[in-house]
Amino acid sequence: MIIAVDGPTASGKGTIAKALAAHFGLPHLDTGLLYRAVGYQCAESGGNPDDPADALAACGFPDSLIDNTELRSEATGGFASRVSTHPEVRQALYERQRAFATQPGGSVLDGRDISTVIAPEADVKLFITASVQERARRRWLEMQDREIELPLSAIESDIIERDRRDINRRDAPLRAAPDALVLDTTSMGRDRAIKAAIDAVEQVLGRKA
Repeated sequence: MIIAVDGPTASGKGTIAKALAAHFGLPHLDTGLLYRAVGYQCAESGGNPDDPADALAACGFPDSLIDNTELRSEATGGFASRVSTHPEVRQALYERQRAFATQPGGSVLDGRDISTVIAPEADVKLFITASVQERARRRWLEMQDREIELPLSAIESDIIERDRRDINRRDAPLRAAPDALVLDTTSMGRDRAIKAAIDAVEQVLGRKA
């Protein structure tokens, strides 16, 4: 069983995907970390995330980089959004994601193009969304917990810009698959959003049984 979870940044898709993986006993891959690793590697090596050649060269990042806490920073998130616009980068990471998705026993993947590109054959497709204001508030609270001071307005502006890049890129733009279940978490707390996602998955599986 493959469960695909897509959505924009700070929508709650990562939290929901992890919970689904734990609930159904499946391995989980946050595909955004792959792009964050490329963005981080590119910047660290002095490359330009907007240059396709520099971004592609960074795709050879060491596996150990995935555990680097710096990948979760706002700066790295911005680099990830920029390198992800390059078709060369998306193709370089495609096989790694496909291999995870199609492993025996099933998987849960979250990202921006899982349902549309990586695993269009997924048994369940969820698209998690929330308002820009709520997503910015969540990210601001997360930064506060990590003792990182960033103005809420700056986070909101960054989210708007990331959405613009993700939605308008030529290859694998951010969008809900036609057969995806859309879950708006704007007014939901963490536990309620997770329950709604689990219920949605079980309903889909029940119809397919």
